[in-house]
Amino acid sequence: MGEKVEGCDLHDRHMYRRKLHDCLEGLGRLLAQKRFDRPRNLMGLEIELNLAGPDGMPRMMNAQVLERIASQDFQTELGMFNLEVNIVPHRLVGRVLDQLAEELRTGLGYAHRKAVELGAGIVMIGILPTLAQHDLVSANLSESDRYTLLNDQIVTARGEDFALDIAGVERLSCTATSIAPEAACTSVQLHLQVTPTRFPDVWNAAQAVAAVQIAMGANSPFLFGRELWRESRPPLFLQATDTRPPELQAQGVRPRTWFGERWVTSPYELFEENLRYFPALLPICDEEEPLRVIEAGGVPKLHELALHNGTVYRWNRPVYGVVDGVPHLRVENRVLPAGPTVTDVIANAAFYYGLVRALADESRPVWHRLPFAAAAENFDLACRHGIDAELRWPRPGRGGGVTTVPAVKLVRDELLPLAAAGLDAWNVESADRDLYLGVIEERCRRRINGASWQTECYYRALEAGLEREAALAAVTRRYCALAQEGEPVHSWPAGPP
Repeated sequence: MGEKVEGCDLHDRHMYRRKLHDCLEGLGRLLAQKRFDRPRNLMGLEIELNLAGPDGMPRMMNAQVLERIASQDFQTELGMFNLEVNIVPHRLVGRVLDQLAEELRTGLGYAHRKAVELGAGIVMIGILPTLAQHDLVSANLSESDRYTLLNDQIVTARGEDFALDIAGVERLSCTATSIAPEAACTSVQLHLQVTPTRFPDVWNAAQAVAAVQIAMGANSPFLFGRELWRESRPPLFLQATDTRPPELQAQGVRPRTWFGERWVTSPYELFEENLRYFPALLPICDEEEPLRVIEAGGVPKLHELALHNGTVYRWNRPVYGVVDGVPHLRVENRVLPAGPTVTDVIANAAFYYGLVRALADESRPVWHRLPFAAAAENFDLACRHGIDAELRWPRPGRGGGVTTVPAVKLVRDELLPLAAAGLDAWNVESADRDLYLGVIEERCRRRINGASWQTECYYRALEAGLEREAALAAVTRRYCALAQEGEPVHSWPAGPP
């Protein structure tokens, strides 16, 4: 998102709206003409990162760290304490999981050493526990025309301060004058390239398992010194990007951070919903006329559609792209928080890719048996309760109906075997399959993930006599030290930091 802002007059929303509808029509034509890339089993991975010093406090210095890293794999993110690392696409086959782990360890290790030279370090965590409200202000947004414009447009659309009100174990209630609190949310984004025919099954499967992903991978229990939800990113992201004043919320206008409201039968439906429900935030026009390009036999970039799509924050986002003159579609899974370790990240990825493949292949798809409202409710419950969540899920067998089951039991008894079968269907090496799905199984057995470890460590610090802020800083330092050792979080000692 850091490219320079150029294009048409930002006030010419009529032109931008026309271009958006031309792009949508162009997408429809490309789908009808079956112009999309053939199946290649391609997956991709992005991780948003935090910068923190030896004291565990955030460091607002991503520009300096990026200059020292000097790699195109690393980019800015919204806050000055954020970075993002992008791993080139891989075919989902063979030893891909271990290959990804090795690439991440090498890249993140190098970046961490460069950050340490400047008095900072790389931290993979959903929300840095030591972030304070004064850290998340517009002055600490990364220096980028795009971020400045996005902030200005969201603030203008809302017309008043952002209300942050999250009631969890404790309650946080405050306001913000910018979208800077969004920068607290650092995630892992898992991409899967799919054909248009395959897209609905994969997207529906990803929506169905989003809650399970959160339950297993929650890693964001603290914000501004308060213990909130086990995964506090979703409510924070929703409120920090909410362009709706209270009156529009009361009218049922949809938020830009959105789980969705129905299963789909075509990728076109999601892009069409984005245009129908959400006004443009970045009305930047490209010179391309997409319909003319298609009529001439070419492939359009659909610039306006892609840009608008990037400002609707679905937890499973449809993505249109063009590589080597051939269009393709991806499902971008944005559910998971970052961290705690590379092993944990790859385990989460293995669980997701295997489970989505298996569910998309089923003859009786889960989304035919699970109401969409139940999937959305599951997502909320998993964010609140993490690994202790109880979720709604279709009963096994032909009897039908939906029951409530503890997430750990659902995963161990039903979903891990499905994920293993899905990885087998991708032809992933069995040793990789067993290693990384074994991490998920151990989290279930010990009922430990990043969020539960953080809170346990925090309470032990309080019992040892530390005040709240000192305890959170101690937890962060302990987390960083153990993460550098690289062992998965379920094996971390929970002693006082």
